[in-house]
Amino acid sequence: MSQFHVPDIHCDGCIRSLTGAVRDLDDNATLHADLTTKLVRVDTTAGDDAVAEAMRDAGFTVEPA
Repeated sequence: MSQFHVPDIHCDGCIRSLTGAVRDLDDNATLHADLTTKLVRVDTTAGDDAVAEAMRDAGFTVEPA
């Protein structure tokens, strides 16, 4: 499981966008986001760099957590 800090998530729509971006890499990926702490946990077979890049391509700031 990978964990990232995504400071610009603020709603369920953001979570849906992130989930879609990650699932473009891995159809079976699961994503759990905490809107309060801005932490996003991703369970996927894709590598951390690929996941972070996909989330950035979706328009989000992504930092290692």
